[in-house]
Amino acid sequence: MKLICYLSNGYPSIEESIKMAEIYTHAGADMIEIDFPSRNPYLESEFIADRMAEALKACDDYDAYMDGMKRVKRLLPSTQFILMVYENTVEEIGPDKFIDFCQSNHYEDLILVGLKDESIKNLCIRNGLKVSCYVQRRMDRMEIEYAKQSNGFVYLQAKADPDQVNPLYPTLKDCIDHLRCIGIDRPIYCGVGIHTPEDAKAAKEAGADGVFVGSTILKLHNDIPALIKEINEFKKNC
Repeated sequence: MKLICYLSNGYPSIEESIKMAEIYTHAGADMIEIDFPSRNPYLESEFIADRMAEALKACDDYDAYMDGMKRVKRLLPSTQFILMVYENTVEEIGPDKFIDFCQSNHYEDLILVGLKDESIKNLCIRNGLKVSCYVQRRMDRMEIEYAKQSNGFVYLQAKADPDQVNPLYPTLKDCIDHLRCIGIDRPIYCGVGIHTPEDAKAAKEAGADGVFVGSTILKLHNDIPALIKEINEFKKNC
């Protein structure tokens, strides 16, 4: 199972983000979720949104972020990246320019959020980019249908409050088994609620192909030895 660590691009600087990506990889991360900081990250936690705001204070030029991401790819050619981006950011960059950047630099797996409609998502898919779909533990039929129709990995919510869990699929394994049963053969990566190595182990036992680890690692950025140790522990359970 793959360990996917989240990287706040540009926080505290683009240079520091590049160094952190290298630390993640050497510590054991299989994949890195890297973001374009959004000017309106309305779906993020306060913690992530604040980091995006600080990144944009330090540098508000998306061309500079793209240059940094090109450098990361050259530095870590064997590391797989998932690009998280808001639709409002794609619009600011320009959809054609954004797609060309992704194609030219092999940022082919997208978490595309904050959609007003399907137009930019469909444009990305038509141009060969793989767009993930988020499925919550309530196993909403519409979300599952979107997941069936998309071409990217499934981002499955790992944990939820009891009243938000579908009683037909009470465990994470039940959810994964159902998605497989209806024909989804693309990777299923679990996130939201993966806070400890034990959470990662439980997701692996449920049949997940990977886990996203976010704030648990981000909060250790000022203590690199502890950060490396934590990634090591997560990797042992993957």
